[in-house]
Amino acid sequence: MADEPQRHRIEVACPECGHLQVEPALVVSTQCRSCRANYQVRDGKGVVRTRPVTRLAKPKRDQDPEPASPEPAPKPVFRPTPARPPQRPLLLRLLRRGKPPREVICFTCSHSFTAIAEAQSSQCPKCGGYVSLIDYDITEAWNRRIQTRGNVVIQKTGSVSGTTIRCHHLTVLGELAGSVDCSGDLVIRSHGRIIGAVKCRNLRIEKGARVEFLNPVQATAATIDGQVRGQISCSGPVTLEKRAQLHGLVRTTSLVVKPGAKHSGTIEMVNPASP
Repeated sequence: MADEPQRHRIEVACPECGHLQVEPALVVSTQCRSCRANYQVRDGKGVVRTRPVTRLAKPKRDQDPEPASPEPAPKPVFRPTPARPPQRPLLLRLLRRGKPPREVICFTCSHSFTAIAEAQSSQCPKCGGYVSLIDYDITEAWNRRIQTRGNVVIQKTGSVSGTTIRCHHLTVLGELAGSVDCSGDLVIRSHGRIIGAVKCRNLRIEKGARVEFLNPVQATAATIDGQVRGQISCSGPVTLEKRAQLHGLVRTTSLVVKPGAKHSGTIEMVNPASP
C-alpha cells in the first residue's frame, strides 16, 4: 500500500472521534488509528459499522398482533485505556534501582547517543545504522571478528588471535593477538604481545601484567602499573604507578611518575589540542 500513487488514496474521517487518516480509494472498512474503532467507508465517508442482529422468531398466531421491530441499541464507543507500566513495590525499587543508560557510538557515523542498559541492539538516530549491544565472554580460542558496543571479556582460558575487536569496554585476562578499537576502557591483566593497532579511551595495564605493543597505541589517557614495551600516544595524561616499567616512546600532554616507577625511552610533550 505504501507504493500506491497518491491519486488512488482518499482521506477518511472517523465517525467516532473525527480523526482523519489516508486510506486506499477502494477501501470498504478500516480501523481508526487514534481511538481504534472499526467503521465502514461509504462514498468516501466513514460511517458506523452496522452489525446484523439474529433472533429466533416466535410462531405466529392469528390473534397475536404483529410485533414491532425493536429500536437498535446505540453502539458503545470504544475508548482505549492507555496502558500503564507495571509498578514495582517501593522497597524493591529502592533496593534495585535501574541501571543507568549506556553510552553508544555509531560505527558508521561516530554519532554518540544513549540506549537503555538492558538493550541488545540499537539504531543510530542520525544515520539509522544498526548497532549491536551484545556482551561477549570468551573462554576458548576465538578467531572471528567482533563488532559490538557491548563489553568483551577474554577470560584466562580464552585467546583471541588474527582478528579485530570493536567494542565498548575490553578486559583481557587471557591472550590477545589482534587489533583493538574500544570506545571505552581497555584493561589488561595478563602477559602477551599485541600485534595489531590499539585504539581506546582509557588504557590501563594492571599490576603484574607484561605487555608488548608492536603498533602505536592511541588513547585519551593511560595508567600503567605493569611492564609495557611500545609506543603510546595520548591526548591526555599518562600515569606511571609505583610498579610501572615503561620502555619506548611516550607522546602525551602530561606525564605523572609515581615513586618507584621506571621509564626508558623518549618522551614527547604535546599541546592538549593535538592528539
